[in-house]
Parts: sequence; C-alpha cells; structure tokens
Amino acid sequence: MKSIAQLFLVAALAAGSFAVSANTAAPEAPAKAAKAAKPDLAKGEASFGAVCAACHGADGNSGTPANPKLAQQHPEYLVKQLQEFKSGKRANPMMGGMATALSDEDMRNIAYWLTTKASKPGFAKDKDTVALGERIYRGGIADRLVPACAGCHSPNGAGIPAQYPRLSGQHAEYAAAQLTAFRDGVRKNNLVMTQVAAKLNDREIKALADYVAGLR
Repeated sequence: MKSIAQLFLVAALAAGSFAVSANTAAPEAPAKAAKAAKPDLAKGEASFGAVCAACHGADGNSGTPANPKLAQQHPEYLVKQLQEFKSGKRANPMMGGMATALSDEDMRNIAYWLTTKASKPGFAKDKDTVALGERIYRGGIADRLVPACAGCHSPNGAGIPAQYPRLSGQHAEYAAAQLTAFRDGVRKNNLVMTQVAAKLNDREIKALADYVAGLR
C-alpha cells in the first residue's frame, strides 16, 4: 500500500501542485455488478421515489444539509456505498436499514438513474474561511503531507468516474460531517481518507467543506 508521502507526490504531479479530499480519496473499485445487464432507469426512478426521495429529494438534490445531494454522482460510487451500507462496512443505522431492502440490481438501477439528474449548484457561506478551504483543496498542506483534493476529485469537484466521487456543490454540513467521521474513526470504509482526515483540525474541515459547496 502506498504511503501518505507517495500519495502526496502522485496528487501533486496529477494536479500540478494540488494536494485532500472530502467524501473519499481512495480509488473506488468498480462495483461487482458493473458488467451486469444495462440498468433499468424507469425502475431506478420508481425505487428511488419509494425508498430514497423523502431524504434525498425527488431528483436527488437533497434540501436538507445533513443529507447528501446524490444527483449527478458517479453510479459506481453510489453502488459501492449502498453495498457497504448493506454489509455494515459503512455503519449508518438508517442507511443500513434502507440498503438491506435493495438488491444489487435495485442499487444499480437507482445509481444510474441518479447520474442522469443534474446536480443543483451550491455556494460557500463563510467568506472568512473560504480562502483557507481553497488552499487546502488545491494545494493541500505540504508540511503535514496532506494531498490536494483536486488531485483526485478534479479542480472543479467533478471527480473521476468509477474512481473518485463528485464533490461539487455538496452540502457543506454533510461534507464536514463525513470528514469528521473519517478523522474520528467513525466512518471506516476508506483507509486513505481516514489517514488524510486525521491530519485536519475542525477549522480546516469546516473551511474545506464550505469551499467544496461552492465548486462548480
């Protein structure tokens, strides 16, 4: 496994002196069902409406800051997260219960339908810390070997399909909660993000999450 120092070098080369990430910074392995039959978007829409829309919005644009926006997210990432909620690898009592009721086919149908929905842009709220968030997102924190979010999630937060999730416009409250969960060992389904977030303090997490919310 690569060391954090190696990851920093890779991110810097890839992003041109960019160096951390928010939802996840480790490559996401393609979902097991990725080679299955073409997803049924109509079934995905129906399943989402029945199971997910109450918390995540009718079109995947959650209006509740504690619940993530899912619209336009990479489907492979969504499938992986749902599978890990179901298995318990990503612990969340509510999402675990919801995912338990879904088959792998249901997950794929929902995920591929969501990626067809446009994500509504967000905005940064704290002008006093947004500059700090931008520095971390684009340049990392060299003296702590914190790699840049932009190296994996791209300068505009679009992410890299099948590998790194989209962060652009995500609710700052949700992004901050996930970084804190990685840092504190509550969220355990991404070792690299756990290692990276462990080096961030509360102010840096808040600033980074706020900056991400305004990316587009």
